[in-house]
Amino acid sequence: MEATHKLFIFTFAALVLILTSSAQQQQQCSDCGNTAVPYPLSTAPTCGDQSYKIRCDAGRLLFDTVNNTYPITSVNPTNQRLVIKPATLSSNDTCVTSDIVYEGIQLSSSLPFNITSSNTILYLNCTETLLQSPLNCTSASLCHVYANQTDSVAPCRDAGLCCTFRTGGSSTEHRIRVREAGCSAYTSFVNLDPNLPVDRWPEPGLEIQWALSG
Repeated sequence: MEATHKLFIFTFAALVLILTSSAQQQQQCSDCGNTAVPYPLSTAPTCGDQSYKIRCDAGRLLFDTVNNTYPITSVNPTNQRLVIKPATLSSNDTCVTSDIVYEGIQLSSSLPFNITSSNTILYLNCTETLLQSPLNCTSASLCHVYANQTDSVAPCRDAGLCCTFRTGGSSTEHRIRVREAGCSAYTSFVNLDPNLPVDRWPEPGLEIQWALSG
């Protein structure tokens, strides 16, 4: 009798596991181009969890912030993280980022996404008010090395101060802010090794994590 009872419990547990796995597979969205869209991320009303909306447009994944959209360059379902491509400069002759009109990147605090602590932010074209901040705005700051050796930000080489900091904490959990009264441009690198030469740095990216529901 005891063996029969144990067999019933085992069979029931296995059935629940199979049904749960099957339901999740049915809810997982189709690939977007060559990129898999892991559950709970959602690219359509019929799949994924609607709290985790991203977009698939012509085979490209896109991430919508409060008031702007950024390309998703990678998705890691193992640690629930994705990387978006930050905005570039608005023109070749000015050190102003193209998303300054939106004051940079702002995530909704009501959604299950947050900026991870793996990002190194380089602020460019900053006013002297940043000298009062805890950011590294010294002449030895990593941002100088980047600006001086990167043609795409050449207009920033002689444009005001530049500052460097690592994300983490409540002030950068949902926002990377740019504005004329602070810093007019920025870029970001994920898991940057500051000892590497600039030509061996990864492509610019901002890592975002999604929290699992429940």
